[in-house]
This record gives sequence, structure tokens and C-alpha cells, in this order.
Amino acid sequence: MPLPPLERIPPEVASVADYEPLARVRMSAAAWAYLAGGAGDEVTLRRNRSAFDELRLRGRILADLAGGGTRLGLFGQEYEAPILLAPVAYLKLAHPGGEAAAALGAAAGGAGFVVSTHTSTPLAEVAVGAPRGRTWFQLYPQADRGFTRDLVRQAEAAGCAALVVTLDAPVNGNRNGEQRARFVLPPGVEPVLTRDHGAPATFAGGGDRPLCGGLLESAPTWRDVEWLRSLTPLPVLFKGVMGAQDALRAVGAGVSGLVVSNHGGRTLDTLPASIEVLPAIAEAVAGRVPLLLDSGIRRGTDILKALALGASAVLVGRPYVHGLAAAGAPGVAHVVNILRAELEVAMALTGCRDLQAIGRDALWRG
Repeated sequence: MPLPPLERIPPEVASVADYEPLARVRMSAAAWAYLAGGAGDEVTLRRNRSAFDELRLRGRILADLAGGGTRLGLFGQEYEAPILLAPVAYLKLAHPGGEAAAALGAAAGGAGFVVSTHTSTPLAEVAVGAPRGRTWFQLYPQADRGFTRDLVRQAEAAGCAALVVTLDAPVNGNRNGEQRARFVLPPGVEPVLTRDHGAPATFAGGGDRPLCGGLLESAPTWRDVEWLRSLTPLPVLFKGVMGAQDALRAVGAGVSGLVVSNHGGRTLDTLPASIEVLPAIAEAVAGRVPLLLDSGIRRGTDILKALALGASAVLVGRPYVHGLAAAGAPGVAHVVNILRAELEVAMALTGCRDLQAIGRDALWRG
């Protein structure tokens, strides 16, 4: 039987990794398999971490750091740090407060929050704890275009400040761990925005044949980019970009930003780590739109490395889910605060007064 959430965060929680074991004993085995697992043999899931670990930082001395900070302006909003919480489906699997608790924790920690199409909490409840403009909406385009537009209208009404269109998962990856655990949504957890419209558009697995079985007949293509941009006057970001060619095409089509992401290793196994493809994408895009980096962030040093290689900000996924499962909104806020503090230490010791000072010279090249 899973343990209840903590009423007090133990003082020995020193890094975001310390939340993982606390979370695991507070979730069912099936829910843990769903939220923690990756696709296939989880090669990409592991590579997302090892690629960060292989990057080295360059220490600097005697830098003038007076008046420094981590503030970031992004799409007309000010953020205390370049950290947003990534969209994760069905957060009530982790904690009864679900997305509302995660949004509250993000706000307390000064981070943005990206709520999933497959939220298990109504958007109006998510918006209660989040400052207006600090929540973004992640969209899985649906087969019914009218319903897709309705989802965006609901997000706008809830005060979401940007639309993050996820395009790298027209079907689910082969998440074998989840299949072996026989994961199904438990009673009381459901996709509240899409529950009346059949199976999620991203469903596949367990013998489904997406190419031959018709599951991809309504998946978006490059022909639909103009339609996707027309859904809202809000900034539209494309999530799931893993190559310079796609990045350039998206920028040329007028998107407002890109999220470099391999979906946390949950879609196509043996993709490279997101951080490995970021430099080429940053070079191709050349600052024309903001780049966000998703997948593998576990330390403030990871954030600094991502910014040094061209990202404007990062999306954090599993660590905040662990904090949520362990301690609800306070756990989420604590995860954000740990990462912010680690980022500030890393900036100080690499001689970076503010985010604008972080460049490739912060990385050791041998």
C-alpha cells in the first residue's frame, strides 16, 4: 500500500534526486511504471542523463558578480529563473492535488508551469494557484479540428500565456515497462479535457499497428502548420524538435519558439539526448526564436550547460513529479528552489553574473 504524502520535508533532502525514493513508496507500482519509465530498452532515457554528465564546466575567478541574478524575460513575461515545469499527463497519479498542486508549487518556486492536454484536473482549478501568465498549455492536436480549437479556447480562458504543440508523439512509444505493469488509469484519475472524445490521439501499443491500422490518418503534418498557428494569438511553440532541418522549417513557418525534446525518452528509443542535438539547432536558428531544452535536467549545473549551448530556458519533468508525489505543492516548490540555488552557485563559480553572460566559454573544451 503506498504511503501518504509527507507532512514535512525531511532535512536530509539535499538534491532533487533525494525525492525519487520518497516518491516511489507513495505511488502504486503501475503508476510508477507509467510516470518513471521510458520507451523500449530505455537507452534514450539513460542517455539524457549521461550526456549531461559528460559535459564539463569551466571555473572562473575574480569575476564581477555584483547585482547578478537569474531573471528571464520570455514572451512578455518575467520569470525569476529559466525554469518551467514540463507537461506531464495525469498528475493525480502522483498526488491527489494533481495539476493544481503542481501549479501552486511552481508559483511558490517562481517557475512557469505547462499543463498537459491530458490533465487530470480541470483548467479552472489549475489556474487558481498560478499567477496569470505563468501557465502555458501543452496541446496534442486531436483528430477533430473543432475539438482541438475548443481545447485552445479553454486554455485561453484559464489564462494560459502560450501554446506548446507537442508533435513528436502522434502515437505513444513502446513503453514496455508500463505494458508489463499492466498500467491502466485508476478510478478517480481521467483526462478531464478529453474524456468525452474517445481514446487520446496519442494512443498506441500492445500490438497496435499505427501505420497500417489507421491510427495516423489524422496526425498533423507540415501542411497543418498554418492551421496550428491560427488557433490562438498566443505564442505558439513546437515541442519535440530534434534536428536543425525541422527547426529551420518551423521557424520559417512562423512559430514563436521551439522545445528541443525527445519526450523524456518516452517515444522513440535510441534517439540522442536532447542536450546532444541542442548545439546544432541553436546554430541553425541563430537566435531568431527562443529555444527551450527538455529531458534530463536533474541539477542546476544541467541548466547552466543547456543555456551555454543555446537554450533560453529548460523544462523540468520527472524531478517535480517526484516532489509532488512525496510532499505535494511544497515538494514541487522545494524542487524548483533546489535547482535555482544550484544554478546560482554554478553561475557564480563559472563567472556568469546573469543569464546573458552564460555562453559556450562556460564549458570546458579540453
